[in-house]
Amino acid sequence: MNNKTNARAQSAVVQSYVHSPEKQKALYQRTLFVVSISQIFGGAGLAAGVTVGALIAQQMLGTNAYAGLPTALFTLGSAGAAYSVGKLSQRYGRRTGLSVGFIIGGLGAIGVIIAALINSILLLFASLLIYGAGTATNLQARYAGTDLANSKQRATAISMTMVFTTFGAVAGPNLVNVMGSFADSIGVPSLAGPFILAAAAYILAGLVLFVLLRPEPLIIAKAIEAAKHNHHKREEIETSVHTNKRGIFVGATIMILTQIVMVAIMTMTPVHMSHHGHGLGTVGIVIGFHIGAMYLPSLFTGVLVDKLGRITMAIASGVTLLLAGLIAALAPGDSMTLLIIALSLLGLGWNFGLISGTALLVDSTETSTRAKTQGTVDVLVALSGAAGGALSGMIVAGTSLSTLSVVGGILSILLIPVVLWYRRSKN
Repeated sequence: MNNKTNARAQSAVVQSYVHSPEKQKALYQRTLFVVSISQIFGGAGLAAGVTVGALIAQQMLGTNAYAGLPTALFTLGSAGAAYSVGKLSQRYGRRTGLSVGFIIGGLGAIGVIIAALINSILLLFASLLIYGAGTATNLQARYAGTDLANSKQRATAISMTMVFTTFGAVAGPNLVNVMGSFADSIGVPSLAGPFILAAAAYILAGLVLFVLLRPEPLIIAKAIEAAKHNHHKREEIETSVHTNKRGIFVGATIMILTQIVMVAIMTMTPVHMSHHGHGLGTVGIVIGFHIGAMYLPSLFTGVLVDKLGRITMAIASGVTLLLAGLIAALAPGDSMTLLIIALSLLGLGWNFGLISGTALLVDSTETSTRAKTQGTVDVLVALSGAAGGALSGMIVAGTSLSTLSVVGGILSILLIPVVLWYRRSKN
């Protein structure tokens, strides 16, 4: 009886939003606020693996050839988690999917700490796979803000949540030395220190969403769309779905290519710097600039994507990534300034690609299948990142970071013919 009463009460709450633009606007703003707060913690959590993951593997394995493996592993883990989070979100709502994903990521970070304590490579690799759930969830959280946004607000909504990721993501690498000292003081290897921060940050992000993301934005968005479809002709809906398939493909392609290039170059930069005498603190500064460039420009990128268009900003992404690859290839190993410029441009190009690709994907999906489709696309994005991370170590071990950077820059240019094909197909 109580279950039926609760179901009726929840249905009444949902219906109260369907015909109230004022309540929809208030929930949209509340959702953005809650997701943004969770992203502060989520950003701090993801920074740990980026900053010291390759260095832990290098130390424990005693070789550089597999230094890209940690990034590949937690990116591979994020692929599986992306699908699961998307499926959970589609069925139960964003609150459940995102909360579960973040908490599992926090448990993975705890596993990394234990692996470092007992010097277990197998536990390290298994824990990095689980830790990847936090990475996937942090990325999927950007979709939550778009559920109640109209077509002219979507890129801006995505960018607002990403801006708040900046605070945690930039703070994380710059706390490497502090967390390393803290880890030493409690008997944990210093390189595992950032994962202490990651564990706490991911679990807090999950709790924020679980407690505060109410009412559920995706469920309400589904009800609103269902009401609108009752007034549409079947022919109009079928035409829309046919058009959407092409948009989904191109949006996914933009995100996949930018992810491969960004992850490959980013993964090997700390190892490259350590070979040229840079300390952990210096590595943290460079990676901090990189992650800041990945998220902070979102203050403007979302507006530009909504104003100038998804295609224009996708082209800007390809050009920026090419420039990043060329500078990274030409930069002397001891030049911190040029490395900061290259890694900042790398982050900026990724930012342009992710927001323009995500906005195009949201434009091309309906709420009845949106979360599941988004999860599936994020699986492909994560797998491409895993491939980039795994291959990057082998390429650098066989050649150099310069070769890797040139290859990445050339690959990024493939964005341009893809998006131009999409533009022509629309005309």
